[in-house]
Amino acid sequence: MLSRQQAWVATTLDTKSEEADYVCGLLEAAGLCVVLVDLSTSGSTPRPVSCSSSSQDCISAVEIAAHHPHGQNAVFTGDRGTAIAAMTDAFESFVKTRDDIDALLGVGGSGGTAIITRAMRALPIGIPKVMVSTMASGNVAGYVGACDITMVYSVTDLAGLNRISRRVLGNATHALAGMMLHQLPPSDHERPAVGLTMFGVTTPCVQQIVRLLAPRFDGMVFHATGTGGQSMEKLLEDGYIGGVLDITTTEVCDYLFGGVLACTSDRFGAVARTRAPYLGSCGALDMVNFGAMETVPPHNRERKLYPHNPQITLMRTTVEENIRQARWIAERLNQCNGEVRFLLPMGGVSALDAPGEPFWDPAADAALFNTLAADFCQTAHRKLVGLPYHINDPQFARAAVGEFLAIAASIAGT
Repeated sequence: MLSRQQAWVATTLDTKSEEADYVCGLLEAAGLCVVLVDLSTSGSTPRPVSCSSSSQDCISAVEIAAHHPHGQNAVFTGDRGTAIAAMTDAFESFVKTRDDIDALLGVGGSGGTAIITRAMRALPIGIPKVMVSTMASGNVAGYVGACDITMVYSVTDLAGLNRISRRVLGNATHALAGMMLHQLPPSDHERPAVGLTMFGVTTPCVQQIVRLLAPRFDGMVFHATGTGGQSMEKLLEDGYIGGVLDITTTEVCDYLFGGVLACTSDRFGAVARTRAPYLGSCGALDMVNFGAMETVPPHNRERKLYPHNPQITLMRTTVEENIRQARWIAERLNQCNGEVRFLLPMGGVSALDAPGEPFWDPAADAALFNTLAADFCQTAHRKLVGLPYHINDPQFARAAVGEFLAIAASIAGT
């Protein structure tokens, strides 16, 4: 008996028709309905045998290409580079028009992986996404981004079936089927979810906040590593979390000053778009992250550096850098028209920024706080709150929770 759930399979049928036929057959054998999507850009596409199955729909490359803003002619250009880029745009646009994608399995080389994973990132968190790729053994950050994509290295090239590719494709396909057929049941009685950002140097603060909020909220903590903030904001935009306690905004330091754990230019963008209750603070704005000591750029070698561990070196932000990042943060928070509270921990912004600690620098902190005070546009709904505590002081955590509860009435169940 077929499941009503639809497993979508995306690939380039002009080069991966054997693989497509194989994985579609396995999904059908598992009792799933299958939708096969062709992403070929060559204009020559064979029809897989499995398309004759009554349980399977096939969507042509022409239909996908028609979703490009400039039509299908923008895709079928005859030039591989521009064609792949255009098909990437078209498939993402197509996916955004659908509400019946219960899971997505991708099979591709370098071009196919770029096309498919972009569309996967447009799907909500929680929808199963498995990408079998020749590119999955390297740095996959550009493909996965802030999304829950499972990357599976193909081992051999995807140029027809062999004893290795059958096993790898079979494992990936059955993994996707398992995700679909054994989903966790939804709960109607869960506490509303909120997101929090944390770094090692702000852990005491965030842990205290999570404990204080636990009776009323399900706290989801995100490691402020660049993708952590992106993941949190994606969940906010997708409606999985109803508000944010953005205690650790350190990703801004790396974005502005060349660190390795950077946010993107859209940091705080989801807050502005959703108008969700937002409480932020200056957590770890005293540091820029680099890799091992030898990876620190030469022009920064004379700066105040601290080896956090053998793989991470921290650099103290200066007065000038704190002025710059305060202006950047204020400019973006001024675009947020929901309930916003931004807290200034006047006693220090991280475990390293305290009297006697390596990054204690009152002048740098004063530059941060004073610039925020000058550039932050306060309204009845957007307020800057100075607190005479260190960020890891229990009194700061209690104050943060009080401020958040005061603005969180829009979250269901509060």
